Amino acid sequence: MQYYSLQNHQHRVSFREAVIRGLAPDKGLYFPVEIPRLEKDFIERIDEYDPQYIARKVIQPFIGADIPVQALTQIIRETLTFPFPLREVEDNVYALELFHGPTLAFKDVGARFMAGCLGYFRKEEEKPVTVLVATSGDTGGAVASGFYDVPGVEVVILYPSGKVSDLQEKQLTTLGRNIRALEIKGTFDDCQRLVKMAFLDEELQARRPLTSANSINVARWLPQMFYYFMAYRKVKQMKKEAVISVPSGNFGNICAGMMAAAMGLPVAHFIASTNVNDTVPRFLENGKYAPNPAVATLSNAMDVADPSNFVRILQLFAQNDRALKASLTAYRFTDAQTVAAMEDVYARRRYLMDPHGAVGYLGLKKYMDSHPGYCGIFLETAHPVKFANTMPDSLREAIQAPERVMILDGMEKEAVLMDADYAKMREWLLQTSKAAATADAK
Repeated sequence: MQYYSLQNHQHRVSFREAVIRGLAPDKGLYFPVEIPRLEKDFIERIDEYDPQYIARKVIQPFIGADIPVQALTQIIRETLTFPFPLREVEDNVYALELFHGPTLAFKDVGARFMAGCLGYFRKEEEKPVTVLVATSGDTGGAVASGFYDVPGVEVVILYPSGKVSDLQEKQLTTLGRNIRALEIKGTFDDCQRLVKMAFLDEELQARRPLTSANSINVARWLPQMFYYFMAYRKVKQMKKEAVISVPSGNFGNICAGMMAAAMGLPVAHFIASTNVNDTVPRFLENGKYAPNPAVATLSNAMDVADPSNFVRILQLFAQNDRALKASLTAYRFTDAQTVAAMEDVYARRRYLMDPHGAVGYLGLKKYMDSHPGYCGIFLETAHPVKFANTMPDSLREAIQAPERVMILDGMEKEAVLMDADYAKMREWLLQTSKAAATADAK
């Protein structure tokens, strides 16, 4: 499989090069030259297969010969070590829980899969590669956990100061060793801008090779398809068409779902549910892509004004707005609506949603109000404990913290506070690279 830049379709690379580069030299995101179609028999018999076989069947065409089947099987085995339960919340409404991984967030799958791929590609390399990643919340912890102590890989995580939850910050700033954090005085969009500038800095890349672990990287983006196949495997027996609502910030997760549908997975419709950072809902309403400055909300991982992966969704539909709108609806919701939904569902069903899942639930309910008869699924993307400090007072006592997060309480945060200034970040990257090289020489 080859990948082309969405800025220049003539620029083509292998899966291996797309993973290592992260972003094309012309700033374009990589996109597969062709979208594989799965056999009808595989879809019809999907409930007969185990999750690891399904994952390998789905992802292998996108990798080709770049990773041998035996090595790919091992990467998947080490990635899918936790379940994806489908919980009935109310009649015909289900939560797909994606927070049972090590950092309690859906991004554990993509981060672990990419860590496995990059570890495989770099095992013969003498010079380490630096994973440079921006996070609006959950990506940082998932990347830190997935890449912790991976040989030949250093990790630098940029996050917006004061705009991630306490637990999210702990998860990305306390591991140490090959994981470092930059606390940026700005928004997630500032962090993402700095990362993109670094990727395009040829002199910096020559002195400190970089790649990304955001969903702009194909090895982070594509394995998110697994969730949708696992969900379909469970609802197939209900003999109802499914509509899926995805809490959306950078639009990588929902884009993976739509890629799964393009491969042949039966999904009747997708709903992109956003908070007040509503660039995509407005685009689908008026045809104008006009990002506003990012606004801080309770669903902080979705505080993204200029979602990188939306260009991939447009490419999936060949820039055809009519075709896109036939498959995707987008809604926006306020913090007040989010809190009201969380309190209502807990009062009625004793099901505790996190703020992101609540936005997904709202979008699903709004769509199903005018499109009844479907099996509705919303993605519950993070454990409520990750937002304990911002959850409504009425719900805080209902949060049950898993043991694996309790150990973070006594750990010290280690992060470098920095202005959203590329020159300063660049100098820091070069200085820390020199320090690491000196330490290795000793």
